[in-house]
Amino acid sequence: MNVELRHARIVTVIDRNGSISKAAVELNLPQSSLTAQLRRIEKAIGGELFVRTRSGVIPTRLGERLIPMLAGLVRQADLIIAEATAHASDVFRFGNTEWTPPSLRTVLQGALPVAEVQTETLDPESAVEAVRNGGLDAALVTSMAPVAPAEVLELPLAKTVVVREPVWLAVPPRHPLADRSVVGMRDLAGLSWVRYARDHWFHPIEKHLFTRFAGNDPEVLHYVDGHHEAMNWVRDAGAAALTTPTGATSEVSLVPVRGTESTELLLVWRGDSLAGGMLRSLVETVRRYYCEYARTIPRYWSWVVEHPEDFAELRPFLPAAT
Repeated sequence: MNVELRHARIVTVIDRNGSISKAAVELNLPQSSLTAQLRRIEKAIGGELFVRTRSGVIPTRLGERLIPMLAGLVRQADLIIAEATAHASDVFRFGNTEWTPPSLRTVLQGALPVAEVQTETLDPESAVEAVRNGGLDAALVTSMAPVAPAEVLELPLAKTVVVREPVWLAVPPRHPLADRSVVGMRDLAGLSWVRYARDHWFHPIEKHLFTRFAGNDPEVLHYVDGHHEAMNWVRDAGAAALTTPTGATSEVSLVPVRGTESTELLLVWRGDSLAGGMLRSLVETVRRYYCEYARTIPRYWSWVVEHPEDFAELRPFLPAAT
């Protein structure tokens, strides 16, 4: 195993945090995975870099010599990447799940120091693979912890949560449940549903929630291939559907579901591909854009503002509490 730039980043983050658990949070990795990575790095280097203590980790003598060098390597790499990005004519390729509003490309183009932004819509699994093989520079993918694809969590891919988005009920505007402030499991019984096709990315999330809330399989009118088709069936056939609020249309009514789990909208990129400044700008831009889009869904935006504890990643962009 050769010592690579991503290994230098891992060591630097651990040293800065003084704790493997805190570093794992920053790197969005399971602690066990980060511990295993550190062991492989130390094996490649030929000695331990840190001493484990009850309060965290401290550098060994070898670490005191090598960690500053590895940190310097990271700084130099970030400078090189930032300089190259700022002057490159290369395209920044960005993937998104389900559908991509033209306004998303516009805000990315204005925020990132690149000549051109190209966007592509594809399913989460394909997006992850495209990021891994270099076909995309970054992508937004949706997952839920109990059913998340394990490959998203593995190096050399890195990830951060943009927002934890709930799954709500979509019904026609004049449906008896449309004006409810929240619905529970009993309210879901007896509804006629639109479900997602088995090869659609939302299917395992939907299946997981139906198992929790509905028990036996409910009556299904139609299996759809996307959120917009589902919303058309809700509007025209009087069906009900589960959806993320940002997957709904203005022609249906959204109702919160009590106790539902949230999906995670993840930003995924190759661990060494984005300089620190570029990455921070990208994350901030995507989160700010999400808030602006959520504002166009009044009921959902009110929910976000009233429940800031459920939207920790968005707090810098939410109205200050009065």
